[in-house]
Amino acid sequence: MSRMMIISAAVAVLGLGAYFVTSPGPSVTPADPLGAANAQVSEEDIDTSTISEMSLGKPDAPVTVIEYASFTCPHCATFHAGPYKQLKADYIDTGKINFVYREVYFDRFGLWASMIARCAGTPQSFFGMTDLIYAGQSTWARAGEPTAIVAELRKIGALAGLDADRMEACLQDGDRARTLVAWYQENAEEHGIDSTPSFVINGKKYSNMAYDEMAALIDAAAE
Repeated sequence: MSRMMIISAAVAVLGLGAYFVTSPGPSVTPADPLGAANAQVSEEDIDTSTISEMSLGKPDAPVTVIEYASFTCPHCATFHAGPYKQLKADYIDTGKINFVYREVYFDRFGLWASMIARCAGTPQSFFGMTDLIYAGQSTWARAGEPTAIVAELRKIGALAGLDADRMEACLQDGDRARTLVAWYQENAEEHGIDSTPSFVINGKKYSNMAYDEMAALIDAAAE
């Protein structure tokens, strides 16, 4: 499958052709970030190098752990509430690994959450926002209508100190949304990601696992 076909398929799954994001008011604002000529967009029109990797730890550590996760995935929220905290204390904060977080977009709500988190700017701010998004997942992801869901995400952004105008600009940035979808598809294709959370440890993919098993794999990779 060509890259453009993959991107188009992802857009269809995310519902971006129907509407991209909700307005601050009670109604839903139609918007198509790919425009009417979606099928005619060429690969070179989407420069995914503009998307920053969100990472913590030591960039040149002997082990790199990439987490692929969706903000709407309950198993991902469970990981971040428990095992991730252990991973951070044992391996990230100690500089033993380079930890990279990559978003997976199985639905438009996860994309909106990602755009709020990335609106925070720096990796440290992004990961702080990620903690809040996962902690409140059972509330915002189940709020009901898209307008209610994005309203809850705006509350999380405000709680983290994001300016309302800045948040709105991030949410309504259709070009950014299209680029994030293309970036996600490139990553998913490279590592064969079809479920979340998934982990890539020094280039090898693993499914969700217990923390002790992950720690053993990291220790082995460091040898």
